[in-house]
Amino acid sequence: MSGRQNGRPTLEEVAALAGVGRGTVSRVINGSPRVSEQAKDAVARAVAELGYVPNQAARALAGSRTDAVALVIPETEARLFSEPYFLELIRGVSAELAEADKQLLLTLVRTEAERRRFEDYLAAQRVDGVLLASVHGDDPLPDRIMKLGLPVVMNGRRSEAEPVAYVDSDNIGAGRAAVAHLVGRGRGRIATISGPLDMYVARARLGGYRAGLAEAGIRPDESLVVTADFTEEGGRLAMRELLERAPGLDAVFAASDVMAAGARGVLREAGRRIPEDVALVGVDDSAVARLMDPPLTSVRQPIEEMGRTMTRLLLQKIADGPGDEGAPGHGQGEGARRVLPTELVVRDSS
Repeated sequence: MSGRQNGRPTLEEVAALAGVGRGTVSRVINGSPRVSEQAKDAVARAVAELGYVPNQAARALAGSRTDAVALVIPETEARLFSEPYFLELIRGVSAELAEADKQLLLTLVRTEAERRRFEDYLAAQRVDGVLLASVHGDDPLPDRIMKLGLPVVMNGRRSEAEPVAYVDSDNIGAGRAAVAHLVGRGRGRIATISGPLDMYVARARLGGYRAGLAEAGIRPDESLVVTADFTEEGGRLAMRELLERAPGLDAVFAASDVMAAGARGVLREAGRRIPEDVALVGVDDSAVARLMDPPLTSVRQPIEEMGRTMTRLLLQKIADGPGDEGAPGHGQGEGARRVLPTELVVRDSS
């Protein structure tokens, strides 16, 4: 039969006879627990009927591990070390990998040339899997990693129909909760400082803001929406623009604590009291929120737990080996998408 070597049955022939995918056969042979009893029985019968004997050299190669995982963040060093979000995420990833006795390779990919070099590095099988954070909507890296056959899990997603495994938080709920809180405080001219709209996280938080206004019966006003870049300086620039457009605003929902810190500085320069004149809400519940004056009301997302969860998911994908698209932990399988809840933490800024 085609594909045989030395007349011996192949893994593909076992899969065809058992009526399962090649990845399922591989998991059964390698003792993975993530296979149904029905699939195990079908593979066992096919192995016995064909007289299949696993190629030990191939199994050794397939089972080889570097015991290293790459965490890729497409941002500058300045933003990486100034943004509390990334530090908490790295803490969660690092803790989970340490418990699994794996090494962490932290990589910043900022240009197309750096992306190509990193892809060459991955093609040389230097790591067992890849974690991705802060991915923009047009970033091709997640798809390229999948084509290389490497397990990959993203922090966040590029769109609602993301094909790559991811762990996210309820960003739409974050925007809705912030607006509902501000409405409950009697605010009616609620502005928002959004993140860059080529990122799903920013679009989702903006969508939550708009949904919150609709639920409160407040007519949307696009002059109260300004886009920034998740940085403190971006928050400052956006707040100046909002005050020029709508000097009568009485509340601001910033899509990150760092942008809220920038907005706070501009409000104070303009003589606006927080929260008496303008209430302020952020997202992340980072150290920035707790140390602001006044302390910032913020929507908490479990950043460290997201890091741990995406790492556990990646380690499971690595342990399972190559899998069928749609199997648990692979591709669009149910276990490949996790959305963790958010929680509003009320402080003195609102």
